[in-house]
Amino acid sequence: MTPDPASLRLTGATVLRDGALQQRSVAIEEGRISKGPLPEVDLRGYYVLPGIIDLHGDAFERQLAPRPSAPFPVATALRGTDREAAANGITTAWLAHSWSWEGGHRSPEHAEMFLQALGTYRREAMTDLRVQIRCETHTAETMDRLLAAVRRHRVDYVVFNNHLDETLQTVELDPARLAQGARAAGRTPEQHLAILRAAAQQKRDVPRYLCRLAEAFDTLGVTYGSHDDHDGETREFYSMIGAKLCEFPTRRAAAALARAVGDPILMGAPNVVRGGSQSGNIAASDLLRAGLCDALVSDYYYPALAQAAFRLADEGLMDLPRAWAMISERPAEIIRLPDRGVIDYGRRADLTIVNATTRGIEATIAGGCITHLAGEAAARFLGQRSALRMAAE
Repeated sequence: MTPDPASLRLTGATVLRDGALQQRSVAIEEGRISKGPLPEVDLRGYYVLPGIIDLHGDAFERQLAPRPSAPFPVATALRGTDREAAANGITTAWLAHSWSWEGGHRSPEHAEMFLQALGTYRREAMTDLRVQIRCETHTAETMDRLLAAVRRHRVDYVVFNNHLDETLQTVELDPARLAQGARAAGRTPEQHLAILRAAAQQKRDVPRYLCRLAEAFDTLGVTYGSHDDHDGETREFYSMIGAKLCEFPTRRAAAALARAVGDPILMGAPNVVRGGSQSGNIAASDLLRAGLCDALVSDYYYPALAQAAFRLADEGLMDLPRAWAMISERPAEIIRLPDRGVIDYGRRADLTIVNATTRGIEATIAGGCITHLAGEAAARFLGQRSALRMAAE
């Protein structure tokens, strides 16, 4: 059960509003940004920023199985993910779950179970948690099943990716990697290799499969794109069938093609924070300098989102309002959520409250509810509540 929305006025902070950092108050009432006179919380020394919107994160996989041989219940994983997201200033998050021949936690069976579990967990969720389906292209035989899951659970975001050729090449050359993949899927190495080879036999069916999915997604209002595009030709194909979001292009050519045809480009915030890709692909900062990145996502590490925004500002690539927009306003525009992403009257009260000195996230408010509270900010919020109780007495 989620907490009741707060009715407060946050004063004294530096607020990101109308694209600029301003000294002004922010009122919250009935889950929305308001104007009315309300009990005040003094937040001098803090930034009040729009809540972070994460369009792609798979950190929840660590909550599902902290170690490969130590799985935990999905409900436990969702609760941990929810709290981790809130502690990092995230108010809306898409959990990127695979729909793949890989098996195990990345199988269609697990995706269906995960969607069902999230539907149940939403009654107590603090963060607006949603699911992005990462659909492997060589899963043509599952089309009816996938569309049924999308309809049943109101999935609003799908990306296509093709990791089959790379995986086949790796496991056929490295028995240890084959054994590792088989173990994760609960198969013998022989079974796992046979399934990979069977998936490869679908090559001729893949273009038709993707086009049929694209047509269905258009009818259902699902946003869709592609993941890990290696070149301009691949991005052009996806763009032509309507998969307009270009997520994690691995080379500049794919990003350049996306920009040329007006497709939004998403890159991982950890790539920015670490100064490069952990898998050897193009550095996000190179694309940012070239104007070839529109928004940042958490990828595998929630803390990287806020850290990336401040790093971009520190390095002079852009000012803080523009950098923060890449994790709030721009994702909201890309995914078509007009009620959030900025602080404005009538919008959903989603706020990330950052200590201006330490840059630690000390409070998060999602839909007007306090979902995370720590440090000096906690003392100030709790002090305001104590004052209210004393006044009532």
